[in-house]
Amino acid sequence: MRVGSHRNALVAAVRQELAEARGTARAVLAAAESARGEAQQRNRMVREAYATCLTQLAAAREAARDDIQRRYRSEAVRLAGHLRGLATVSATGAAGAPWRVWAPSEPEPGDRPGMLRIGTIAFEETAALPALVPLLGSAHLHLSGPAPVLDQMITGLLLRALGSTRPGDVQLTVYDPEQLGGTLAPFAPLGPALVGPGAFGSLLDELVEHICRINGMPGPRTEPWRLVVLLADHATAAEMTAVQRAQLDRVIRTGVAGGVHLIVRGLDVEDINSVERVVVHEQTAFCDSLGPLPITLDPPPPADRVAAFCKAAADRLHAGPAPARLSDLEPPKFWAASAAHGLPAPIGDCTDGTMVEVPLGDEFPHVLIGGPSGSGKTNLIHVWLGSLTTRYGPEELALYLLGFSEGVSFARYAPGSRDPSWLPQVRLAGVNVNADREFGLAMLRHLAEEVRARSLHGAGSLAELRAAAPDGHWPRIVAVIDEFQTLITGRDAVAEEAAGLLADLARRGGPQGVHLILASPDTIGVQTLAGHVPLRIALPKARRVLTDDNLAPAVIPRYHAVVNTEAGAPGANRIVRLPDAGDRTVWRTLQRRLWRSRPVGCEEPRLFDGNAVPRLPAAYRPAGRLPGAGAPVGSSPGAVLGERIDVAAQPARLRLGRMPGRNLAVLGARTDEAGDVLAAAALSLAAQGPAHFSVICLAPEAERAAARLVAELPAADWYDAADVTFDLPATDVPHYVIGYALDAAGPAHRESLRALLDTGPERRTHVLGWWRTVPRLRDDLGGGFEAIGAWVALDVAGADLAPLYPQPGGPVWYPRNRRALFFDRSVHRTPEVIIPYEVNSDHT
Repeated sequence: MRVGSHRNALVAAVRQELAEARGTARAVLAAAESARGEAQQRNRMVREAYATCLTQLAAAREAARDDIQRRYRSEAVRLAGHLRGLATVSATGAAGAPWRVWAPSEPEPGDRPGMLRIGTIAFEETAALPALVPLLGSAHLHLSGPAPVLDQMITGLLLRALGSTRPGDVQLTVYDPEQLGGTLAPFAPLGPALVGPGAFGSLLDELVEHICRINGMPGPRTEPWRLVVLLADHATAAEMTAVQRAQLDRVIRTGVAGGVHLIVRGLDVEDINSVERVVVHEQTAFCDSLGPLPITLDPPPPADRVAAFCKAAADRLHAGPAPARLSDLEPPKFWAASAAHGLPAPIGDCTDGTMVEVPLGDEFPHVLIGGPSGSGKTNLIHVWLGSLTTRYGPEELALYLLGFSEGVSFARYAPGSRDPSWLPQVRLAGVNVNADREFGLAMLRHLAEEVRARSLHGAGSLAELRAAAPDGHWPRIVAVIDEFQTLITGRDAVAEEAAGLLADLARRGGPQGVHLILASPDTIGVQTLAGHVPLRIALPKARRVLTDDNLAPAVIPRYHAVVNTEAGAPGANRIVRLPDAGDRTVWRTLQRRLWRSRPVGCEEPRLFDGNAVPRLPAAYRPAGRLPGAGAPVGSSPGAVLGERIDVAAQPARLRLGRMPGRNLAVLGARTDEAGDVLAAAALSLAAQGPAHFSVICLAPEAERAAARLVAELPAADWYDAADVTFDLPATDVPHYVIGYALDAAGPAHRESLRALLDTGPERRTHVLGWWRTVPRLRDDLGGGFEAIGAWVALDVAGADLAPLYPQPGGPVWYPRNRRALFFDRSVHRTPEVIIPYEVNSDHT
């Protein structure tokens, strides 16, 4: 009985949810239908006002001809001005401009087409008034009169209709049984669908089917307008069957609502409100909406102008739709939105001009972006960041940006030599990190620690966290990783740890307000991670980011994307047209505007550039030491060796205490980098207080670097191959022996060198020396390495470091330029990669 009761309750609950969902759907459809009705009502009101003014104008003109009623003349002039204003509003740009100043114009997103000019209406004491007829979105046109004049009028109507809409918004079909499309030959570059004499019935059937499909779809129409020109001959009218007549009447009655409009010449049609009739007598015409007012028809448009427009429109259509405008994504007021429940922000528009938002937040905490090289991943990221940073201020949003792709795409958000501004929401930007996956790993560790710290408050969402700890600073954190597969593919410790951290952030980060935007050319190899990310964005030709049966990425053009919230299922696609974020001037203007609005205390972001070599900071040089500064009381002096590859630009230090093995070996054949490591260590030690230095240089190629170091050190002795000795006098202050190419000292000095290494540290004497190979170091030490507690390896393979490493086989290390492997056996479990500071170059 209990099982049955539970089942019944579950069924009742599901039925209630379905009823609520249906109610919501009906409300959405009703709102969409209401909006469409309001737009149609607005157009109808403008047309009616235009017609009413014309009727009153005609009456006023007739009254003004009577001398007794001259007072009506001023009223007629007022009405003419009002009419001109209405015409300007309802036929803007290419729809109403005279041919001498005509140029194509694009409507604003969401605007509906207006009326089209066919000529002018003359009136005493006023300039000629434009004569307008409705078409797209409003009516069909039925034309009667001399065929040559009507054909010229149709050419002008088509030019105005196509020139006042976007390329591709109007699909043209021509039925021309006599000249087989030759009547409208100038429009051939646009590729109109030509219908032959025997296909009139099938054309009508296809139009009826299209109208039924469009009118049966929920929401606003998104299909292009269908503009059909029927240039019927006598045979067509005589041979029309009852079925064809019925289909034509259906098109006339229902076509306008479905976006299908006819321009008919030579064929009678049903007389209903949706048909605007124009009767032409030579160059004068009359139409239904203008009543008895005669219209002087405009001359035909210049042939060269028609040809130029059609070619340009065809080129644009072939190239695909133009990108949306970046400024369209900006909110009315910057930084007015709260990120308490999410970070929704538009990234572009639909075909109907409505903006498409990406619902990043509590429900969809992470995003997977897919697309091959050149498909626009970087452009999409820039567009999205621009939309986010104009809505959410630095208190609401913190950005961590990491780009493994080639180039310095994220460097624009940090201060540079030419532009001191930065994006206030950016905390960290990593560029040119293809060879520095360690930096990506450091960023993931930082984010994981942030998630752990936030989870200590026991909140299940960011809104709850802010309520539980109102004194804290809790922005939503968004980490953008471009080409993220570089970080997690491979069989080394970095890839393994990074994959684990990403999976953990995907599971636990969302409720704590930490979000991932992961971009990749292909999701192969990362399906496990993708399983936690139902929100996907696919760019043209993307593979595997959506389900295999979702073919939308294969057909969308450039500057378009598919937004999908159901892990790539085809039924959840939303096609969005993206802006082009490549204009650096536009971006710089926007960034400076945001930068000038940054709150007090907003720190500039940390920029890690894998191609840049950091210089030894002035604080670690003797000249940069503040009076009284030194090593902390009770601590050992620390030699700075290089910069750690970490979120914060911190130095890698070697503590030199009075215990065995507190010496350093620099290993490798790169003279400049070895000299920089030794110089950075010596100068930083000198900056910490009184010390004495003995600089031993046994390599001619290193003499210049050694001379510079001696010149900068406050107290130093210099020895070369002629007077080298390791029997150094004792000093009252720490004594540091800086040795360049100590392996060149030879067997005669090995005993004294070993004694210095073994007993020196307890007497506050430490050796920081450079050996060019590991075997030479082993020979100098007599086979054991206990006297060397720390080492820095330059161009030495990991296997060659095995004698110095506590684990079998040596560390996983692939040498690369301006990178070194640092291991201190009293601190490290595994070595860390560091960047040797630039010390000895001419400009430092």
